[in-house]
Amino acid sequence: MAHKVTLVKGQDNVIGISIGGGAPWCPVLYVVQVFHRTPAAVDGSLQPGDELISINDVILKKRTRKEVANMIQEIQGPVTIAYNRIVPVKEKKSLDITIKKLKHKLVEKLDEETADSLGISRAILIHDTIAKKVEQMDHNEAVVKELLTHSKHLLEGYKHLVQSYEDMFQIFSTIGVHERQQSASLAFSNFGAAHRTMHEEGIKMIQKIEPIIKDLSVFLEKAVPDTRLTIKKYSDAKFEYLAYCLKVKEMDDAEIDAVHHGQILVRVVEGNAEYRELLTSRHKAKIHYSKMRSDSLIKLQLLDNKRVQDLVFHLERMISAFHVFIKQCHKTLQQGAIAPIQPELIGVGGDRSDKLDTPLIKLDEQKVDEDLVNLNSDD
Repeated sequence: MAHKVTLVKGQDNVIGISIGGGAPWCPVLYVVQVFHRTPAAVDGSLQPGDELISINDVILKKRTRKEVANMIQEIQGPVTIAYNRIVPVKEKKSLDITIKKLKHKLVEKLDEETADSLGISRAILIHDTIAKKVEQMDHNEAVVKELLTHSKHLLEGYKHLVQSYEDMFQIFSTIGVHERQQSASLAFSNFGAAHRTMHEEGIKMIQKIEPIIKDLSVFLEKAVPDTRLTIKKYSDAKFEYLAYCLKVKEMDDAEIDAVHHGQILVRVVEGNAEYRELLTSRHKAKIHYSKMRSDSLIKLQLLDNKRVQDLVFHLERMISAFHVFIKQCHKTLQQGAIAPIQPELIGVGGDRSDKLDTPLIKLDEQKVDEDLVNLNSDD
């Protein structure tokens, strides 16, 4: 059953299709290409490979493609086209297309000099700007990975520090409990309590920073791999489209060569169905390629935005957490919780009853200076 579509010409007096086949060799006139951003492309009804039956109810049988093109140009007003859609017999890709995909994958990784020496043409390859964006993504990934590694090392260092505060609390609290002198006991206990406070502040700091590092890990473990998967699908779609382009070119060259030698290809005389199926497949591959390219560009842009925004946000949170921790520790130590290292030493058997409120250790600065002088003279 024939389909119909009515198209309104653009300002350049075209509907946006190229035509193939027709008299004198091919009994069928068909759409070869639908040009981007033209009335035919915007409408979307006509596809490459479709057989053209009539234009404004004028039957096209036994007409040349040039006659049909002139007919379309001469029409003033809307152009109504009746057409038949070709249904590809083979849904699976041929071995030839698969091999051509592999060839393009190989060629893209070669520089021009190497390709030329092997006799492989790179002319059909699309100049892919996404490749540059992928290189930038790789660089950004390496930067974030290095930042994450340093952040983890820094956090581990602080964890050891915070654990040492807990250990100090246990040690000085035990000393304070066993110390008989009241002032010394209180001093050691207060010093231990100060370390317990700093330990608690450290735990708060760690609890703030661990989610930040986890968020940075999500960027590397989920966001980047997800984008790479999309790019891989795009790359596969690109190579498939290029494979169909190459196959169409080979069939075009074969037809031109046959005409040049006064020969007619059997497939052309029989309606060129294989070629038309290939045009349809190439068109579908192009649509898929365009979609995957758009998806990849969006994913790359979103990934870059996430990297910039997340890095600033997470670094600000991390610096803030360290700042609060250090500030609280400084405040704790400023509140008189200094190390009890100035008690006065009492001789063995001395009376300590009148010394209960004095420090246990009191350094004799003059004696220390004399010891240093003697030490230096001995050297």
